[in-house]
Amino acid sequence: MRRILFTVVALLSLSVLLVACNEDDGSKGESTDIKEKESTLVFGRGADNYTLDPQNANEIETWLVTKNIYETLVVFDKETTDILPGLAKKWDVSEGGKKWTFQLQENVKFHDGSDFTADSVVYNFERMMDKDHPNRDGGDFSVYRGMFNGFKGEGSSIETVSAIDEHTVEFNLVEPQATFLTNVGMHAFGIISPEALKKYGKKINENAVGTGPFKFVSWSPNDNITIVKNEDYWIPDLPKLDKIIYKVIPDNTARLTAMKNGELDIMVGLNPSDLKSVEANKDLHVTLRPPLNVGYLSVNNMKAPFDNVKVRQAINHAVDKKAIADAYFYGLANPVENLLPSASWAYNHEIESYEYDLDKAKALLAEAGYPDGFDLEFSITSNSRIYMQQPTKMVEAMKDSFEKIGINVKVVTLEWAAYLEQLRSGRHSIGLIGWVGDNGDPDNFLYSTLSKNNAVIGSAQNHTFYKNDEVSDLLMQAKGILDQEERAAVYKKIQEIVHEDAPFVPLVEVSEAVVSGENVKDYFPHPTGAESMSEVTLD
Repeated sequence: MRRILFTVVALLSLSVLLVACNEDDGSKGESTDIKEKESTLVFGRGADNYTLDPQNANEIETWLVTKNIYETLVVFDKETTDILPGLAKKWDVSEGGKKWTFQLQENVKFHDGSDFTADSVVYNFERMMDKDHPNRDGGDFSVYRGMFNGFKGEGSSIETVSAIDEHTVEFNLVEPQATFLTNVGMHAFGIISPEALKKYGKKINENAVGTGPFKFVSWSPNDNITIVKNEDYWIPDLPKLDKIIYKVIPDNTARLTAMKNGELDIMVGLNPSDLKSVEANKDLHVTLRPPLNVGYLSVNNMKAPFDNVKVRQAINHAVDKKAIADAYFYGLANPVENLLPSASWAYNHEIESYEYDLDKAKALLAEAGYPDGFDLEFSITSNSRIYMQQPTKMVEAMKDSFEKIGINVKVVTLEWAAYLEQLRSGRHSIGLIGWVGDNGDPDNFLYSTLSKNNAVIGSAQNHTFYKNDEVSDLLMQAKGILDQEERAAVYKKIQEIVHEDAPFVPLVEVSEAVVSGENVKDYFPHPTGAESMSEVTLD
């Protein structure tokens, strides 16, 4: 970037002057060592972390940072969700699929100098699965609950986690789980230093200590987080960067201006309307993040009038998804009919979308007992996301349609953390939100957002609070089916039932435009929304 080039030139000029002075003083022209400027990458984004504890998070802003501090037993390929070794160098599964044995990497240390061993893995998973664990400190651990069906004594699919020896750990499952290996690779299952957990307790959310390529330095809320190179990282010659600063700039336009001015090296949350001008800028590069996401309206099924299926169907008919995709994403988004990306092997392409039809919407409201409509509080966050880069404009468009069928809309805007809290606690009526896939499996989308087991007030992943017993049972059944075609058939049936119940409004899947400077090399935006920065360099 220009600022780095200028500094290097200045340093070189200074070096020449120093050599000249030495020669004037009768020296032998000895060269002066000049420390090369540290390689610092500044990453611009629209919202701050919710926490620094990956196990107690359920949103991508947290994991964007913690992905580089903490590591998981297995990891995803840098451009796909294919599984590769991580903190575990190899693994085996028993014939019945109920026992998983992981051989761990050796000579790995946490950032506090303590050793990474099988006991570290046991301590972390016990923390997540056991409500009585001494270092749980009231966390909700909603991702563990969602991916492994509940906590210990409440249906957890993991029965025990045991250290066989210093570098071997064994997981015993209650029943075979098709998603087990992809689950343990998710960002939420990063391994935290047990010594740090004992030292910091609940404050681990502000004092991150992992084994990853970067070490946590500081966090200035709603401004920046700084991480630096782990000089003792267990993988040779990594990371390449010395420092990363994650900078919060809520406004997309202001963030792009900072990018153009050389204040940022990478930014996410580009206004799609700016895409062509950025592509034409020779100093900038655009990479599209694969669309492993779905944007949707979270409709609170617990609250009247949305406890009435006809009202929910009316809302679906009152949203012009195609117009939203065209107007606010400029070719980067496609409408979806289900709560899955359309490329998923489990997507039901036979489902027909609720067509945009305001007359039908009004008729359904009348059938539901609301011929004159009702008052509605529509929640929104101003912070851009992959699935809603222009949330305020998107909501204004929907507000216009709703008011045409008699629904009087009041838009309430909240900061990101407060907005998440409102949705997870079920205090909203309707909110614009989305889901970014954590591991590529349909279970991660559908079980997380539709199972009654995840409709827990205060920590809900299913924040529509949709509770259909048949759907929840089918979702549990699908987890244990190892054959992909059989699993797909179950998921397609689920999508048929859910489409009729209309507990939410599926909107779009989005290819996010990520902008980087031409000096940024070996950066690959990952489909899961958070990527390792260990191999990234700055020219």
